[in-house]
Amino acid sequence: MHSDTVCILGGTGFVGRHIANRLANTDVRIKVLTGHPERNRHLLPIPNLQLIGGNAHDEATLRRELADVDTVINLVGVLNDSNKPGAGFEAAHVELPDKLVSACRASGVERLLHMSALGASPEAPSRYQQTKGRGEQRIMAAHGDDLAVTVFRPSVVFGREDNFLNTFASMLRLAPVLVIPMPEARFQPIYVGDVADAFIQAMDRRASFGQRYDLCGPEVYTLRQLVEYCARVMGLKRRVIGLSDGLSRLQGRIMQHLPGKLYTYDNYLSATVDNVCSGNDLAELGIQATGLDAVVPYYLGGRRQRQRYSEYRRLARR
Repeated sequence: MHSDTVCILGGTGFVGRHIANRLANTDVRIKVLTGHPERNRHLLPIPNLQLIGGNAHDEATLRRELADVDTVINLVGVLNDSNKPGAGFEAAHVELPDKLVSACRASGVERLLHMSALGASPEAPSRYQQTKGRGEQRIMAAHGDDLAVTVFRPSVVFGREDNFLNTFASMLRLAPVLVIPMPEARFQPIYVGDVADAFIQAMDRRASFGQRYDLCGPEVYTLRQLVEYCARVMGLKRRVIGLSDGLSRLQGRIMQHLPGKLYTYDNYLSATVDNVCSGNDLAELGIQATGLDAVVPYYLGGRRQRQRYSEYRRLARR
């Protein structure tokens, strides 16, 4: 199977932009379906990419736009629930996969790659994880001779434009003390470029058909360690105070009512499950995981910090 035309749902997002750039200047034709093409014209310099205006949650639109597509990559997901049409957990994580499978079959699409999340399960504690898990089940159940599917389950994803480490960096710049919930929650952050490479490597690889891949970086960190790491890279002396489980729960219940939903009770529930891998699925795809030190100092650190880390890396290779 060879992918001549690839449609990316969620292609204007963090991971989607990296996948599109990995496919730039190849013989693959890229279609990115978005409800706001005018906001995403920065993708147009990719010569083999076409921005398509349309609602991914509309089944007629899906069938029309997938009619000439070989492979679909679904990256659509939301971090917090919403009452807006198509923006809530149920709509984004469960209903859209159902519509997508139906549209793929009706349009003759032979390949579907789907972004789930590490810890996704219908029995997980948070609604985010539950709905992600149910959507993942829908996708895997669709695997067959007519539609080859692969699911990817990354831990938290980092990179220059991430919403994870950059959020903590913004907080660290504002105050000498940072109070964080669930300080001992464990993560295994994975570089966005490695996630993009996993999708590209699996696209035409028959051994990946019908498989799930848990995607993690090389090291496990607690949330406290990650926040302290950010402060260190930025050259800031900050005190990081971790809340107890009870206070973390209370913070989630209170803050979920604030604009922006920086932290919610559902986020608290997600953090009660370690976000780490039990194996090394990246290696099965021929990818060596990228550590924080190879990337983060170059977008969070100032010039002096970047120079120091470059020197450390040079010495480490001796």
